Amino acid sequence: MRALTIDAHGGLDALRYREDLPSPALPPTGQVRVRLRAAALNHLDLFVLGGIPGVTITPGWVLGADGMGVVAEVSPDVTAVAVGDRVLINPGIACRDCEFCRAGEHSLCVRYRLLGEHRPGTFADEVIVPATNVRRCPPTLSDEAAAAFTLATLTAWRMCVTRAQVRRGDEVLIWGIGGGVALAALQICKARGARVWVTSSSPAKLAQAAALGADEVIDHAAGDVGRLVRTRTGKRGVDVVIDSVGERTWEQSLGALARGGRLVTCGGTSGPNLAMDVRRLFWNQWSILGSTMGNDAEFDAIVAEAAAGRLIPPVDAVYPLAEGREAFARLARGAQCGKVVLRIGDG
Repeated sequence: MRALTIDAHGGLDALRYREDLPSPALPPTGQVRVRLRAAALNHLDLFVLGGIPGVTITPGWVLGADGMGVVAEVSPDVTAVAVGDRVLINPGIACRDCEFCRAGEHSLCVRYRLLGEHRPGTFADEVIVPATNVRRCPPTLSDEAAAAFTLATLTAWRMCVTRAQVRRGDEVLIWGIGGGVALAALQICKARGARVWVTSSSPAKLAQAAALGADEVIDHAAGDVGRLVRTRTGKRGVDVVIDSVGERTWEQSLGALARGGRLVTCGGTSGPNLAMDVRRLFWNQWSILGSTMGNDAEFDAIVAEAAAGRLIPPVDAVYPLAEGREAFARLARGAQCGKVVLRIGDG
């Protein structure tokens, strides 16, 4: 089996393209073997490459969370999908048994695992996943868009719809347009009737965001974004901030937030440690919300949106699996506007 792997954490030089890995064995119950056609990179893959505290890997570790392909084999008890079905993969694996899973909150599972981080991933010819983690792929999605779809879109849906409850008339600020979650959040918030602000230091990314419907664009290298937002809103601020950057943007996010506003975060790409004056939190009655991935109902919701043609991820670039290092380099540079995809199997 071909795969993009690492034997140890490190930089881009640690990536190894291999053609000699054994195919994974199919468990007797509840699982499907997906022959992958395409897979997409996320910042998670860069974090796994560099090393995540508390996460261990074994040599020949297969990277990759997002992917799509064709069902090649199913356990005897699986009926939801069949051999030959073209499917999307949800990379978040829940135990289905803890109190959170029984309540339908699978991304709060106490034994939650992600492909490519805690289990072998999707940058390979084949992957084994629970049948509960695949859905038939809408024909509206190309292989490349389908590969790029689930992680970022599911994350953005839970952030915007479930956690922040974006609604018509809201003013929403999204940091770092060009990334998968930010682009999906832009599409979701516009569809819900919000007025959307986006930031980037790239004129090309800001132009693309405007073409996708962004109402206000801000060069975040030009000054304090919080102050710029307050100036443009007559000191009011925005109702919702979507922030996955963390340390570098946190103070500016709070500066942009209106009284009673909601700040929702799914990550900290610039660092995990935050500082704030708690008096501002209670005086302004802000809601600070954490969010990650999503549950089965949210997975079904985004697949339905894709089927209706309302939620299609932009694809930035496509590389063959053997050129995975170049794909990682593009993501690491922040050069992409949309998803970076690896082509694996035949379409």
